[in-house]
Amino acid sequence: MNDQKYSNLWNDELIRKHDLAGPRYTSYPTAPQFDESFGRNEWLRAAEKSNSASAPLSLYFHIPFCDTVCYYCACNKIITANKKLAIPYVEALKKEIDMQAIYIDRSRPVDQLHWGGGTPTYLTDEQMHDLMAHTRSAFNLLGNDSGEYSIEIHPKGVSPERLTKLRALGFNRLSMGVQDFDENVQVAVNRFNSEEEVLALVQAARALDFKSISLDLIYGLPLQTSASFAKTLERVLALKPDRLSVFNYAHLPDLFKTQKQIDSSQLPEPQEKLTILRQSIDTLLQAGYVYVGMDHFALPEDELAKAQQAKNLHRNFQGYATHGNCEMFSFGVSSISAFGDTFFQNHKTIDAYYASLGEDELPLWRGIALSEDDKIRQTVIRELICHFELPFSKIESQYPIAFSKYFAAELASLRSLEADGLLSIGDNSIDVNESGRLLIRRICMAFDKYLSASARDQLNAKAKPKYSRII
Repeated sequence: MNDQKYSNLWNDELIRKHDLAGPRYTSYPTAPQFDESFGRNEWLRAAEKSNSASAPLSLYFHIPFCDTVCYYCACNKIITANKKLAIPYVEALKKEIDMQAIYIDRSRPVDQLHWGGGTPTYLTDEQMHDLMAHTRSAFNLLGNDSGEYSIEIHPKGVSPERLTKLRALGFNRLSMGVQDFDENVQVAVNRFNSEEEVLALVQAARALDFKSISLDLIYGLPLQTSASFAKTLERVLALKPDRLSVFNYAHLPDLFKTQKQIDSSQLPEPQEKLTILRQSIDTLLQAGYVYVGMDHFALPEDELAKAQQAKNLHRNFQGYATHGNCEMFSFGVSSISAFGDTFFQNHKTIDAYYASLGEDELPLWRGIALSEDDKIRQTVIRELICHFELPFSKIESQYPIAFSKYFAAELASLRSLEADGLLSIGDNSIDVNESGRLLIRRICMAFDKYLSASARDQLNAKAKPKYSRII
């Protein structure tokens, strides 16, 4: 997007027409397609294939614990003030590290590492040091600060002094969940962090030479208005984070039990929610941020924006990423791995996770091996969602297909979106127009074979996947 107001391209009627429920495409195929029959044998075959490829590694660690509950949260989490519960979990993570690392080529460098949650900083300083040291003993972590090693933090529970310890552990990127500075909204969702706390952490992170600081906001929360959210955004921009995410709150209380504590009558009306988003995009563009896509913005000099400009941006289970050549091995309850053309997910409950490790088994719940068609569609969706354009030659150079013939039905289905001005279909490419970037998930859905099958079979299906709406 250029520096013109995005509202010049905004069309409420068009947005409502295409604001369907659909995947966020942090993977393709998406998690509902995973098969519970996948286990150790499939994992070993995929690990062997991954070693043969010799690609660098991305490691993900899921820390599920939180001191208090945020009512909007849809993450896999355990709410407890009993810090002792983290003791066996860290030991379980160390055991899982050992069980995986023995099959992974030790020479492969770890270019990317991420701790997510939950709240990773729920762990004590000693536990974090122990876990990182164990990881370093099992994998080839980079010692020159050149990797992308990130951690999610809750500003309320981290002091500037603690950031010094995180930096010493090797973390060089921070993601902070702010959500909203409005006090009434914070009470409504039980999430508290003051502007002063966030400012102190941002200043400390810069002094410690953290390479990227990302702040997360959520629009669509109870008691939010376009005016109140504009004030929060103004206060956030004064901090000038390197990256900023403005996520859509999806109210799905039947799926996420904690959301039942939100008073749905206090949620902003759909039109107000659209106004919040439109004003936020305008404000961020005018402030000099690049619209990366899918809720994400970055300063032009940030690596995320540079990766998109260089056409090598990637998307994985943590969202947009700059290390698309990595194979991801993940640890902890519910975590998802992607290596050897296979996805694996660990057990979602901590009891099942512990039980598997107690029997000296990898805590695998389900997975899927990508077919050739899956890989083709995965590449198509990734190119569209990351770069908003798709030269057919890029797919044809990687796979033995004639794009227009292989995707004849999909191209035909996109004609209605072309007529609405969301994209342009040429003889040799698909180009997403600026008005279509906001609805990129809708465009990608045309190439989702499983989603199409689900739609055809939904009358006979016992249960169908639940997705949030695009906007």
